[in-house]
Amino acid sequence: MRYHPSHLKRFHDLPVHDYEPGQDGRRRPLPEPAAVAWRVRASWEQPFEPLWRCFLDDVRTEDVTALVVGAWWEEWDEHGIDPVLGLLLAEARRFPRLRALFLADVESEESEISWIRQGDLTGVLRAWPELTELGVRGGEGLRIEPLRHDRLRTLRVESGGLPAEPVRALASCSLPALNSLDLWLGTAGYGGDCTAVDVKALLSALGRCAGLRHLGLKNSDFQDAVAAAVAEAPAVAGLTSLDLGMGTLGDEGGAALLSGQPLTHLRHLGLRHHFMGEEMAQRLRGSLEPHGVAVDITPARVRPYRPESRYVAVGE
Repeated sequence: MRYHPSHLKRFHDLPVHDYEPGQDGRRRPLPEPAAVAWRVRASWEQPFEPLWRCFLDDVRTEDVTALVVGAWWEEWDEHGIDPVLGLLLAEARRFPRLRALFLADVESEESEISWIRQGDLTGVLRAWPELTELGVRGGEGLRIEPLRHDRLRTLRVESGGLPAEPVRALASCSLPALNSLDLWLGTAGYGGDCTAVDVKALLSALGRCAGLRHLGLKNSDFQDAVAAAVAEAPAVAGLTSLDLGMGTLGDEGGAALLSGQPLTHLRHLGLRHHFMGEEMAQRLRGSLEPHGVAVDITPARVRPYRPESRYVAVGE
């Protein structure tokens, strides 16, 4: 089983539409601004900044509700996403109805996830206090200052290696409306240096998010320790969905889930891509499925050349 981050087809419950300027001075038919999530992405023929300027001229941006930033480089990423964030923030006033933003909708053919250089999300959250959904792909250089944001409901960070600092900062943020949080923690080999201590601090802080219903702490090379922390976290009692898949979860983590707080209130438990034995997997099914919990417990593919090794689903 392999995971390959791919281009979004839908975002914020809207179809994703690639903005393409007209050719030879001719305007293209465009969808209604609020009917799609607009994706702006550069190519070898079309650098990001002039494409962004055309987008601002062509689209009634005051009605845009969802925006997706794709690849912003022409041949290679020299500066990371910060210059693009500067362009967005300079025009923030032109997007008063923006409710959803995804940064770096990039496939592996364009850039491996561990090569994506992210930036400072603090300005984004401050510029759009009504933002309800934020998605990010890539962990290198990702920064956020502790802050309060009263409207953010969904936060997703996809990474092959998430640094400790943004995880710690999230633990210090106040996000009272948060309903769904997904973090791909990744592996130390690709910059993921957060630890079980950081995860425990984050889980403790999430106990203040009374509306949290989905939690994904995924894709880590210390997934057994993540499972043990989750098994003791009060925030789990309010969840309907929990995802601990894509990582190196083994029998130790499965036993922690079985011996910790009850999970029978969940509607869904995601453990896809795991390294537990069949006996442990059956014990989890037997303890949860009779209570109506949908358990996704597909094992990871065993590598024939290193059958004993565990690996995360998304690293490089």
